Amino acid sequence: MRKIRVSSTLTVYHDGQFWVGVFERVEDDRYSVCRVVFGAEPSNEEVLDLVCSRYNELRFTKPMAHEEMPKQAANPKRRQREASREMRQRGPSTKAQQALQEEREASAQQRKADARDKREDEKRQRFEQRQEKRKAKHRGK
Repeated sequence: MRKIRVSSTLTVYHDGQFWVGVFERVEDDRYSVCRVVFGAEPSNEEVLDLVCSRYNELRFTKPMAHEEMPKQAANPKRRQREASREMRQRGPSTKAQQALQEEREASAQQRKADARDKREDEKRQRFEQRQEKRKAKHRGK
């Protein structure tokens, strides 16, 4: 039987305009991220509903390699102080931001490729219609 290690973290912060939640998931040393915009400050019930009911609907980025973080101190008060100090300094992890940026770029490239294919297909169809019309005129119809 194969064991799977899964670790998930939710960070909720205010980005200046909206309240945003960043889900970070590590599954068998593969890192993926999902960003959720709440709008107004979410209540505890909204966050709990998101985590419990709608977690499977979230669209995570494509998994990428993840290196393990060093062990943190065992003292919970120290961990809480360090976490609050880090959150005051920079918000969500830069790795999460980088993964989200890569996902946005990939989706933009895919959108451009789809639009190009659609344009070329429409152009080909118009050409074929013109050819059919010319053939019909040549036949005298």
